[in-house]
Amino acid sequence: MDRFGFRPVTRADLPLLADWLRLPEVARWWRGAETQLAGIAEDLDEPAMRQWLVLEHGAAIAYAQVYPAHHWNAPHFHDLPADALAIDCFSGPDGFGRGGQWLSALSDILLVEASVLVIDPAPDNHRAIRAYEKAGFSGSDLRLTEDGSKARVMTRLR
Repeated sequence: MDRFGFRPVTRADLPLLADWLRLPEVARWWRGAETQLAGIAEDLDEPAMRQWLVLEHGAAIAYAQVYPAHHWNAPHFHDLPADALAIDCFSGPDGFGRGGQWLSALSDILLVEASVLVIDPAPDNHRAIRAYEKAGFSGSDLRLTEDGSKARVMTRLR
């Protein structure tokens, strides 16, 4: 069995994701656990959004959502190729410290269909930035997002 696997999120996973969203390490960046969970639940019915639980040796350790970077209004992605995929993610307590490893594995899968992947951490989310760099993402451009906040745009190319 591969170390990391990915399975689609189901409604039965929402209580687990709610618990993870309430963790201080996650809540600092994914503010408003109930609002975030409602968005995740709503996106289960959104065809453009793919949501996965990240599994390590079969146990859930993280959440990732992947979507076409140009599907929603994301001005900080304006110059990316048409096939670019954006990733948002967070770890559960058993996934802390392994984000770079599982994100690298996920990226290898996604780069079969896209020429570029993009991820947009808050500029002061140093822990996430280190994980993304370990997964092969690079970039230091700070850009304004649709809500006016700054994000660091990091990409990984095929």
